[in-house]
Amino acid sequence: MSIFCNFLYFRDTLPIGLKGVPRLAQRVSLMIAVVDYGMGNIHSVTKATQLAGAQVLVTDKPEEVLVADKVILPGVGAFCDGVEGLKQRNLTGAILESIKKGKYFLGICLGMQLLFEQSEESKDARGLGILNGKVKKFSIKGFKVPHIGWNQINPALNCKLLENIPQGANVYFCHSYYVEPEEKSIIAATTDYGEKFASVINQDNIFGVQFHPEKSQSVGLKILKNFVEL
Repeated sequence: MSIFCNFLYFRDTLPIGLKGVPRLAQRVSLMIAVVDYGMGNIHSVTKATQLAGAQVLVTDKPEEVLVADKVILPGVGAFCDGVEGLKQRNLTGAILESIKKGKYFLGICLGMQLLFEQSEESKDARGLGILNGKVKKFSIKGFKVPHIGWNQINPALNCKLLENIPQGANVYFCHSYYVEPEEKSIIAATTDYGEKFASVINQDNIFGVQFHPEKSQSVGLKILKNFVEL
């Protein structure tokens, strides 16, 4: 069995009847693909997702993304480099197909921004276009760019990714750009940095976080655990 297929575990259940004949039960462990397209922080995302209880496969192969049960697209860096990294590895189609099939998908930081159509950072580059909207640069007087450090998230709607995450929970950010969805109904949480911006989005099986859950200590691990357990 290849590493990216589901793993099967067997365990004895309680005895049946007076003779104590054991019965084997099957437990399936889901495989999450962490997409490696050359945009950093793969190791920390992988370790944090494993700590959250998942079997993880780091991959840059479209066929492995397609057979995974869930997909995480992390990333740091420039929008245009992210687009090019996906194209060079032929990963765009596999990501789109996985989402179309209803698999749970989590975009982290740049991985969230790539879900949208375009960015002010790279006006000629086209994102995945799964969600309508654009990526904008912070331009608020008196606020440093990039936005780096701890800040609060304020859940705006009932989102399974944020289950048991309280209002005002602190998470770790490092970004100069933020997403502006056309459909405000997909904004699952906001953060204040001179003005409110979308820090979590959710549309059907698609989730995105602008912050880094892998660097956000217990809150971040809880969010990843929520994703693992969806």
